[in-house]
Amino acid sequence: MEKNKLNGKKIPWWKKTTIYQIYPRSFKDSTGNGIGDLKGIISKLDYIQDLGVETIWFSPFYSSPQGDFGYDISDYLNIAPEYGTMNDFDDLVKNIHNRKMKIVMDLVLNHTSAQHKWFIESKKSRDNPKRNWYVWKDGKKPFGKAPPNNWKSYVTGSGWHYDSHTDQWYWASFLPFQPDLNYRNPDVKENMMEMIRFWLRKGVDGFRLDILGAVYEDPKFRDNPLSWKLIPSDESMDMLFRSSKYTTNYPDNYEFAKDLREVIDEFTDPPRFLLGEVSGSREELRNFCGKDSPDGLNLVFLFESMGAQLTAKNFRKLIKDFEKYFPDPYIPTWVFSNHDIIRRISRFKEQGAIEKAKINTAFQLTVRGVPTIYYGEEIAMRQNFLPLEKSLDAVSFKFKKFPRIIRNLLLKITNYAIHRDGCRTPMQWNRTETAGFSPSRTDTWLPVHPNYKLVNVENSIEDKDSLFYCYQRFLKLRQKTPALNSGNITLLDAKKIPKNILGYTRSAIFNGNEQTVHVYLNFGNKLVSFQIPEPNFHLIISTSISSQPLNGQNITLQPFEGIILGD
Repeated sequence: MEKNKLNGKKIPWWKKTTIYQIYPRSFKDSTGNGIGDLKGIISKLDYIQDLGVETIWFSPFYSSPQGDFGYDISDYLNIAPEYGTMNDFDDLVKNIHNRKMKIVMDLVLNHTSAQHKWFIESKKSRDNPKRNWYVWKDGKKPFGKAPPNNWKSYVTGSGWHYDSHTDQWYWASFLPFQPDLNYRNPDVKENMMEMIRFWLRKGVDGFRLDILGAVYEDPKFRDNPLSWKLIPSDESMDMLFRSSKYTTNYPDNYEFAKDLREVIDEFTDPPRFLLGEVSGSREELRNFCGKDSPDGLNLVFLFESMGAQLTAKNFRKLIKDFEKYFPDPYIPTWVFSNHDIIRRISRFKEQGAIEKAKINTAFQLTVRGVPTIYYGEEIAMRQNFLPLEKSLDAVSFKFKKFPRIIRNLLLKITNYAIHRDGCRTPMQWNRTETAGFSPSRTDTWLPVHPNYKLVNVENSIEDKDSLFYCYQRFLKLRQKTPALNSGNITLLDAKKIPKNILGYTRSAIFNGNEQTVHVYLNFGNKLVSFQIPEPNFHLIISTSISSQPLNGQNITLQPFEGIILGD
C-alpha cells in the first residue's frame, strides 16, 4: 500500500499539522529598535522546529501604517519596513521549507487601511474610478447627516463614517480607519484573488483569513433587527441588543469561501489550505467549509474551546459537538489563546497553573483536530495586565472612557480583553534585560512581562519537567503517530470511568496496520485510581516525567495528569 495512507486514503498534510502562531512584532527583534522582525524570526526557527510544531502562522507583516498593528494593510504586495524587506520574506520561506515546515500568512480580505491608495482615490469624488471599490452610501434625511442604517461595527458604535468632502458615508466593520472593500464590484474581487496568487507563487502554504464573515453585507442595506444579547459571543456577533443578521455571515460569504478554495486549489504541489476566522453558530461555521461537502474553507477556528472551563464534562461535550458538525472528511480545530484574547494560563489560578496547562496541552494535542498554539504558551507566558490608559491598541480607545467597574465586568464575562496589548508582549527568551527579545535596548514596543526572569525559554529548557517539555513530548509523539494526527476518535463511556476523568481512543489503519492509542486525562485536583479493561496496555507518555501511573489493569493519575497508553 502507498505510504502515508490512512484507512486507504491519502491524507493532506494540513489535516495532520500543528500550527504555531507568531505575532511578528513581539517574537524577536534583530535590530535593537524594540520591534520584532523577520530576521529575528529566522534566527529562532530552530527553536520552533525543536519544539515539534510543523506549521507557522504569522500575523500580518504587510505594508501598514500600524493603526491596528498590521491588520490595516496599505499595500498587500510589500513588507512593512519595520519588519524587513521582500528579500527577508523570501529567506523566511526558504528557511521554513528547508526545515520541512510550512508557512501560513494572515490575510485581511474584508478591509484595507484608509491609507491604501485605492481608498485615497475612492475618497476624491463620487465619480472616481475607485469609488465603487469600497462601500459608500447616502445618509438618511434630513440632509443626509445621519448614518444610512443602524449597523454597528464589531467594536461597538456605528460602523458608518461620514466624509464631508463627498457628503457620503463609508462602511467599516471594524475600526474607522479600516474601510470595507466592496466585493460586489468584480474588479475588487479579481484584484484580491490575483494578490492571493502572488503569495502562493512565492511559496506560501496557506492563509488564515481575518473576519471573513464580514466580507459581504446585505446589498439592500436593511436595518439589523432587535436582539436580546448584550455581549457578543463565539456563537453570535449580536451585541447591545442589536442583531448582526445583515452584517455578519450573510449567505454570500459562504459562496465567497468556495471561490477562495478554487483559487488555492490551483496550487497542488504541495496542496494549500485556508483557515477562517469566523464567528457564529456551528451550522454557520460548517457552512464556511461547505454545507454538504468540504468545498469551502479547509478549516475554521472553533472558538468555543477558548472559554471552556477545565473540566472533563465540558471537554467531553465539546468533542461531541465538534464531531457532530465536523465529522470526517471535515476536521475541527482546537485553539485556546491568540493575539486577541487573554492568555489561557492567566485564566487559571496561580497555584497549580502549570499542571492545568499541561492537561490542557495533553488534550489539545491528542483530540481529533488541528491544534493552534500561540507563541509563549509553551513556556507559560502570562497575560501582562497593562494599564488601559497607556494602551496602544486602537480597540481600547472606546473603553478608556468607561468606569473601572464596567471594565472589570467586561473582563469577567468575555474572553476578550478590553485591550489586546497584554497578550502581545515580547517573547521571553532568557533572564537578561528585555528577556532576550531585543539585543540592545529596554524600550521595547510593549513592556516585557515583569515575571520574565522566572518565565522564559532558558529556564524552561533547564527544567526537564517544564511545560515546554510537556509540549515537546506530545508534539513529537503526535508527529509520528498516525492514530493521533489523523485517526478517528471514540469517547469512553463516562459512566465507566471516574467523574473527573476524560477518556477516549484514537485509532487508524495506517499502511495496512491497525494502530490504537488510549488517552486518559484527569481534570480533577485529587489523585484518582481506577481499572482499565486490558491488562497488557503500556505507558507511552505522561504529562509528568516522574509519574508511574500504570500497575497492571490499575491506573493511578495524579491531579491534572494526562497519559497515553498503547496496546
